[in-house]
Parts: sequence; C-alpha cells; structure tokens
Amino acid sequence: MTMNQQGCAPGTGAAEALFRSLSDGTRLAIVRRLAEGEARVSDLVERLGSAQSTISAHVSCLRDCGLVEGRPEGRQVFYRLARPELLDLLASAERLLEATGEAVALCPEYGVATVHE
Repeated sequence: MTMNQQGCAPGTGAAEALFRSLSDGTRLAIVRRLAEGEARVSDLVERLGSAQSTISAHVSCLRDCGLVEGRPEGRQVFYRLARPELLDLLASAERLLEATGEAVALCPEYGVATVHE
C-alpha cells in the first residue's frame, strides 16, 4: 500500500483520519490536557515537557483536523477542544480498554510492542 506524505493511504476515510490524528501520544496528551480547560502552547510545553516547536506542530495538526480551536488574546492564543463529542469518544475508548484488558496492547499488528519497535 502506498502512503502520501502525511502517512495516510490514498482514499482513506474521515474516521481513519480522526483516529490517526489521535494515535500519537503527544497529540493525545494535548487533547487530555485541553479536556481540563484552555491552555497556551507554553502551558502545554510545561505540562508535557516537549519542545515548543513539537507542541506547536501537534496543536497545528489537531487544529487542522477540527479537534482544537484557538482564541487569540493579545499576543497569546488559548487553545481548547473544538468539539465536546471528543470527550465522549475518549470516555468510550477508556471503557473499551477496560473491557478488553490487555488484548489491544498485545495485538500483533498495532500493539504496544509493535509501536515501540
């Protein structure tokens, strides 16, 4: 299967793009932090311990996907979740993970060991 520059197969659907946008640990951590309330990139850098350029790139990705929006205030931008449904999705994912136990983590195709190899 050929991939485009973003790592997506041509013709993939919106659902796949949504889950791909949430599949990165840093982006997921940003979403979880924004679930607590608005934050600036500098707040996210402090909380997550990543470089400002890395956090900015991930916030930009989430913004481009329509999951995060910014509210300018002077020279700063405060980011928040754009859709409250995202919280429902995360809660559903947590329940699914509780129900499946370690099955997802041990999946030979997408499991934790596969991702980190």
